Amino acid sequence: MNDAQQSKELLRQAWDDLISELQAARDAIDHPEFFPPQAEDRTLAEGYRYLAGFIHHAVERSFHEDPDFPAFRNALSVYNKSTIDNSDAIYFYAPIDGRKYYRVHATLPDTRHWRGEARVESGPLAPQYVIFETQSGQLAGDSGDLRELTPGTRTGFGTLDSSQILVADDGAFELLLGPEKPEGYEGNFICTRKPPPRAKPDGEERFATYISGRQLFYDWQREQAIQFNITALDTEGSQPQPLSSARTAEQLRRLGGIVRGQMHFWLAFYDRVLNCNGSHGGPEDGRYFMPVNGYNKPNGASGDTGGGMSTNIYAGGIFDLEQDEALYIEATYSGEPVYTSLHLGNLWGESPDYANHQSSLNGFQMHMAADGVQRWVVAHRDPGVPNWIDTTGLKKGYLSNRWAYSVLPPEQDWPTISARKVSFAEIRDCFPADTPVVTAEQRSRDIALRQQHVQRRYRVF
Repeated sequence: MNDAQQSKELLRQAWDDLISELQAARDAIDHPEFFPPQAEDRTLAEGYRYLAGFIHHAVERSFHEDPDFPAFRNALSVYNKSTIDNSDAIYFYAPIDGRKYYRVHATLPDTRHWRGEARVESGPLAPQYVIFETQSGQLAGDSGDLRELTPGTRTGFGTLDSSQILVADDGAFELLLGPEKPEGYEGNFICTRKPPPRAKPDGEERFATYISGRQLFYDWQREQAIQFNITALDTEGSQPQPLSSARTAEQLRRLGGIVRGQMHFWLAFYDRVLNCNGSHGGPEDGRYFMPVNGYNKPNGASGDTGGGMSTNIYAGGIFDLEQDEALYIEATYSGEPVYTSLHLGNLWGESPDYANHQSSLNGFQMHMAADGVQRWVVAHRDPGVPNWIDTTGLKKGYLSNRWAYSVLPPEQDWPTISARKVSFAEIRDCFPADTPVVTAEQRSRDIALRQQHVQRRYRVF
């Protein structure tokens, strides 16, 4: 067999393996052993879109992920929503080799609000909050096995958020990543190396394999997405090796493995860890239990919660509402979180359409009463109050609240949250008497602003 024939056979087998993995991923949509949502027309349609989103993501990761020639890509976007994603966020990541040095750089819009100063009255602004984090191991969900949540499977190396980021007077930003901080270096730096763990002093050193982060938007009209660039200093100006059949076969198999793993992992996570299907007893059986028309106790991010931004406090639940029912929600917090929000998710964990519907609200967008209590209502149609969260027609779905702190407060000072089901006619009485009325024209203007922002956030040119 000549070389060309060997290459054909190698790639054909890899392609067949890819298709087999994609079929196994598809089975999660309607095979009960994978804990899919109850089959209904919209749910099934969204399930296939959900699967396609993982394919979109896996193509980028398998064919365009090279720590010697990295680039930041969207981990989640309007094209591949999952994991009960945050409607205010750009999730970005790049592969790295923690043994080497990298430079992250950008030119930033005005950032004075990062330092606690008043926002300038006009002109573009940086996002409300930005964070970088480095870690080793697979991205959450790749294995398809909940055992990846076992402590020690992933290692975090360091974080840097907008409260700490140094920015030059002209908006220039640089972040150095590497195994050791250079002598005399005083700029932004995250170490990508850790010595062996104390429990295994003779073990191997650990090195980061990814840098990831979030850009969180508050003012969807003025805050601008930052174009971060990353350069591998050891290979700058050089070229990667051309593709070979052996390498492409590996990439095809990795593509299929990522899609299957992600499809299987998150449905199992929702069922077994969050008990979203109610098949494992009540809240006493799990710290992260997601009650129906209620909330679990707020929790910090951890491996147990499938990861998440390390400076977040999360609370979640499930809404299940008939057409004339609504869910009224109240929350209180102490201190000054740099970011707070409420978002919905469908039963696959995709955020609903947040460009064309008000299916999320953050601390800048929502109306706050004088008493400092956060109040929202989740309903199928517009009740004319500012803090309406639109279900987009979903009868049932996820509730997700976030409060981000640069320094987490003591647990006794974490936010509190509660919810109760009410009739649509009762909604207005749930809010303080001075709550403004929102007209259809005002709501339309708000939606137009959302549409424009989402286009800008995810533009590709």
